[in-house]
Amino acid sequence: MTQVIIIGGGFSGIAAAKKLHETNIPFLVLEARERLGGRVYTKQISEDLYLDLGGQWIGPSQDRMYALCEELGLDYFETYDQGYNILDFKEQVKKFKGLIPSLDIFSLINLDFVLKKLERMAKTIPQDSPWLHPKAVEFDRVSLAAFVTSQCKTKSCQKVVSLALETVFAAELNEVSLLHALFYFKSGRDLNTLININNGAQLHRIVGGMQTLVEKMAQPFLQQIKFNHPVSSIRKEDGVFTVQCEGFSYKAKKIIMAVPPVLAGKINFYPLLSAAKRQVLDRIAMGQVGKCFMVYQKPFWREAGFSGQAFADEYSPFQSMFDASPKEAYFGIILAFTIGNRAKTFFEKDKEKRQAIMLEKLTKYFGSSAETPLFYEDFSMSDEAWSRGCYAGIYPTGAWTGFQDAYAKTENDIYWAGTEASKVWFGYIEGAVRAGETAADNVLLDLK
Repeated sequence: MTQVIIIGGGFSGIAAAKKLHETNIPFLVLEARERLGGRVYTKQISEDLYLDLGGQWIGPSQDRMYALCEELGLDYFETYDQGYNILDFKEQVKKFKGLIPSLDIFSLINLDFVLKKLERMAKTIPQDSPWLHPKAVEFDRVSLAAFVTSQCKTKSCQKVVSLALETVFAAELNEVSLLHALFYFKSGRDLNTLININNGAQLHRIVGGMQTLVEKMAQPFLQQIKFNHPVSSIRKEDGVFTVQCEGFSYKAKKIIMAVPPVLAGKINFYPLLSAAKRQVLDRIAMGQVGKCFMVYQKPFWREAGFSGQAFADEYSPFQSMFDASPKEAYFGIILAFTIGNRAKTFFEKDKEKRQAIMLEKLTKYFGSSAETPLFYEDFSMSDEAWSRGCYAGIYPTGAWTGFQDAYAKTENDIYWAGTEASKVWFGYIEGAVRAGETAADNVLLDLK
């Protein structure tokens, strides 16, 4: 028997394991996959070429991520953000500089009003307890889509706000409670931070890919990680947990849950989790996003004065695109996000057709230089059995006020981690690390 079993080898589980290892507490990590990282997944193509198929960015105020990079000797670099961006509305392509696209003056005024109103509202949300806001019930019964529709007076304004927020949440806006959205903005500093590259959440990337960091974190205790060990049940009798995997069982005094809510809800618990915990696990849905990469010999768009960023309305399968080239630009990579309903429709097509669609868009944006890529790759966490979606769990209307902090609460020596258990940078890797460390701290306190 060990002291602690950590379920999940993503950033949150490994952050918890790292803290337990440093305090000499015996533990095991049970990971369903054959790799570390969870919703972070770096595909290594060659020595100088890698694709971050999962989470990939860090930014200002994500202090734990930067501290880990420094501690483990990993370099990071700025996301390319120079030159013209592209706006693709009604299949008409325009170029613009800065964060705000070229719209008619009334739409621009309306856009500024809506974004600033969301910022003001988010500032008033109690970050540790959003359900205590005086208007929490009012905000929680309204979807983010309904709010955007009510505030946007022009189609152009509504399209820009919607595609920006869909990219932030990786979900259709009718799936997101307004209260959850406001909490999410506050959790990640503010909305401006979440949508920006410059001084924003997309500022830096890890040299070698994000998965490199979690692998470095786990290096000292790799022998305590069991891969290909999906957990089917957790039973507690006489103060001891028995964790059942296919063909294996392990015993411990404490459990740290560090898997996505949708997967935690599939595990059989005895005794049962509380009614509030079970119900909130049923209500939290995962975001849906596909990441599509077109890889070139070099980032030719930079020489032509483009940033590689593009934003499109519903006539395109891609809400947004970014330059995802490696630090030294040995290759040029355009990354496109397809989100929510657009992702569902896009991934119904075969891969050859998906490549052709993206290639057509890039040729339209950047000209004939885009016609000859080295290769295309895409990936959706929704299709991975041990993620079921990305970036994070989404609280629908009524969930925050109905269940409050039920998800993150410790119950019966089971401690809850994962980015969804964090009140700081909820939905981001920073939040996952913080939640894992907090769970480990709480275990240590209780063991003492």
